[in-house]
Amino acid sequence: MFEASHNKYLIDQNSNFKVSEAITIEDESLLSKKKLKDELKDLTKELGELQHQLYAEDRRSILCVFQAMDAAGKDSTIRAVFNRVNPTGCHVSSFKKPSSLELDHDFLWRSTTQLPERGQIGIFNRSYYEEGLVVRVHPEFLRYQRLPDLPTDLNEKSLADFWENRYESFNDFEKHLARNGTLVLKFWLNVSKEEQKNRFLSRLDEPEKHWKFSSSDLKERGYWDDYMEAYQELLTHTTKPWAPWHAIPADNKLYMRVQVAKIIVENLKKMNPQYPVAQQKEVDQFDEMRTALNNET
Repeated sequence: MFEASHNKYLIDQNSNFKVSEAITIEDESLLSKKKLKDELKDLTKELGELQHQLYAEDRRSILCVFQAMDAAGKDSTIRAVFNRVNPTGCHVSSFKKPSSLELDHDFLWRSTTQLPERGQIGIFNRSYYEEGLVVRVHPEFLRYQRLPDLPTDLNEKSLADFWENRYESFNDFEKHLARNGTLVLKFWLNVSKEEQKNRFLSRLDEPEKHWKFSSSDLKERGYWDDYMEAYQELLTHTTKPWAPWHAIPADNKLYMRVQVAKIIVENLKKMNPQYPVAQQKEVDQFDEMRTALNNET
């Protein structure tokens, strides 16, 4: 079973990771705009080449999961990192409020239907982890799932075992994927509360960004501390060698994109996908085929 390569932002399952201590921006010396742009250009080119090899090999896949608070830059990061990947070998799925059909299935069902095929890179813009984040902050949403044996009083104490079981489901699901050739790379884009405020104000002040903002964004911001507690539990319970979380500083978008691209490229290089080798009986016919093509009138 393939395990992800280590990176400075990887959350090790044996570490004492604290959300409250995770940095949201790096030292200024690492934030040269020109250097970061050049590095991102090189990384996206390399990612495109490696993805082509993964597609040709057609044996394994990668699933990139992005989770973050609103305005952290999930959409723009996905667009910037994967802009040189062949669209036929890449698929983006976004997960919002579940439909009635999705609520009639287990909570992993809608994600399962969007998993990448062999040779593909799958990208989840939000994911099944919403079930351990927004649903944990708003446990009343569980009533819509019509789960058996759900406690009447949905408080933290009565739901303690429920959340432990849900984390176990996340881990079992991803271990199953890993055993079948899918590497899961998970990115928590860690934006500060102050930077989120600035980006919300930008959306309010600039007409071309109005569509990005809704009153619900401001409402959820009011639960910031609750979300940080939910992230603390989620990240530490579900970072595994076969499906690790990376806490990426997100206050500088360009730096964040470079780090995401670097992690994906490093892992693809470690996977070392190979172009298929033609069978000898086909190779033996190449000269004959070449002659036939050259003799065409």
